[in-house]
Amino acid sequence: MRVKKRNYKEEYKLYHASRGAKIKRAKLNKYNREKGTYGNGDSLDAYHKGGKIVGFKSAASNRGSKVDSAGDRRARGGKK
Repeated sequence: MRVKKRNYKEEYKLYHASRGAKIKRAKLNKYNREKGTYGNGDSLDAYHKGGKIVGFKSAASNRGSKVDSAGDRRARGGKK
């Protein structure tokens, strides 16, 4: 029996086009605009912790964080 190979590129596109992802992105962008950091080149992103926007992180650490990513915690057997 052959297992169908996953198309990660397609999954990625579908997730980022989903309603939930768009709402999350819009909230973060709005927060950035209100705080005056949207598009000013300071390399900071608003980030979530516990489902709430809690502050700013450098874009590089925010996007590469293994600790703050719920999916990674689940994969390691941590909190759900």
